[in-house]
Amino acid sequence: QVQLVESGGGLVQPGGSLRLSCVASGFTFSSAAMSWYRQAPGKERELVADISSAGDKRNYADSVKGRFTISRDNSKNTVYLQMNSLKPEDTAVYYCKRQFYGYWGQGTQVTVSS
Repeated sequence: QVQLVESGGGLVQPGGSLRLSCVASGFTFSSAAMSWYRQAPGKERELVADISSAGDKRNYADSVKGRFTISRDNSKNTVYLQMNSLKPEDTAVYYCKRQFYGYWGQGTQVTVSS
């Protein structure tokens, strides 16, 4: 069975940093392009970043470009999202997803507040 498990969320002050992790199982991770999404209360789920299977191509939403970095370690079946210079508007549940497939994790809560 496909499983994606996100972790690393929490409460952080504005300007702070968090590193999210997503551990995958049940499919060939090294062949899979992956994405991070987020959803704030009352809002649509939005794409934050994605990364190619080899990790050589990365894309970001304009709202996070320059602050967030997506990466992966195929030896660990893990995709990461390093989040720096966090803003209150980054507050959301963050989800891991395999591109082009209906594979989602359970999400991890990120709250940015002073």
